Amino acid sequence: MFSRGLTKTLKRYAKFPVVALLGPRQSGKTTLAQSTFPNHKFLSLDNDVNRMFALEDPEGFLLTHENPHGLILDEFLYAPKLTTYIKLEADKKKRPGYFILTGSQNFLVNKAITESLAGRVGILNLLPLSINELLENKLVTSLPNLIFTGGYPRIYAEDILPTEFYPSYILSYIQRDVGQLINVQNITTFHRFIQLCAGRIGQLCNVNALAVETGISAPTAREWLSILEASYILFFLEPHFQNFNKRIIKTPKLYFFDTGLACSLLRIDSTETLQNSHFQGPLFEACIISDFYKQYCNAGLRPSLYFWRDSSGAHEVDCILDHGVKLYPVEIKAGKTITQESFRGLNYWNELAQANPQNSFLVYAHDENQVRKQARVLGWKDASILIKTITSDSK
Repeated sequence: MFSRGLTKTLKRYAKFPVVALLGPRQSGKTTLAQSTFPNHKFLSLDNDVNRMFALEDPEGFLLTHENPHGLILDEFLYAPKLTTYIKLEADKKKRPGYFILTGSQNFLVNKAITESLAGRVGILNLLPLSINELLENKLVTSLPNLIFTGGYPRIYAEDILPTEFYPSYILSYIQRDVGQLINVQNITTFHRFIQLCAGRIGQLCNVNALAVETGISAPTAREWLSILEASYILFFLEPHFQNFNKRIIKTPKLYFFDTGLACSLLRIDSTETLQNSHFQGPLFEACIISDFYKQYCNAGLRPSLYFWRDSSGAHEVDCILDHGVKLYPVEIKAGKTITQESFRGLNYWNELAQANPQNSFLVYAHDENQVRKQARVLGWKDASILIKTITSDSK
């Protein structure tokens, strides 16, 4: 069991009668729930017997498995009617932290929660290991190794090669999860679609172009993107709309939550291949931006990530961290050296916003931090605690 950044937040959320721990398959939800609540009774609805019992007699299921400490219901969405009876139990007995629910299909889970458990449930997301978690558990040897291997705990716990783990993960994901959500007649086509998405990592998401290349309709492409987003495979970085009287782009960018998964889809089979790939820059950018997302989630905060680009594309900031009264622009550079040109996007944005450059950050692929007048320069390791740093500064 690796130490997880979400543990303290999960314990804090146990003041709710129901806690939902959501995230992709094999991100460590079950392990975290069981280690955090060791006296809770664990029941997996992946198990055929448990699932049938919960589907046929949800009230009897809960009564049969009554436990003085509480219940962990793994993949609870397989018995959606159960949430109605969980609500009744929560209202009747008012036991903080009694029900711990885990799930890996976000929109199905959200539907169950909004219909039955609104106001009674604390919702948290557990994503693959963050950079800080990898560093604290001494699992990372280098930046290329981090990007190539990714953050799924099982790879490290069982010493599995990424080239063995990810193809199996992708295949089981398509056959098991996607097959339940949509009728994918041609698994090969859907697999190609995911690969094409990986090839657009860090780019503006042109749905029509993606559809044409895959050989599917634009509505189907949108549906498949929604499935991938709901399953915690990818996410979209929306543009920040503070325009300073400038026309700005309105199309979101596409990123993967895990760079190891993206590397596998891009057929990058080693750290050496990664370092010679033209995807090295976009993958480093994805690694840092997805890590910001994880940092927010581990703190129990709603991710507040955007990018900024004017309509000409001449000026851009890779990431804007929006903390309400204060904005923090972040530029991400895959190189190990910093030049004056590296600050061009930040300089332009700060001038437009009339902002303090010391609220700006430049993250690069080296370990050393630097003090510059244009921005605070962070090595990739220190970028792993940036959200905590600026959240503390904002208080």
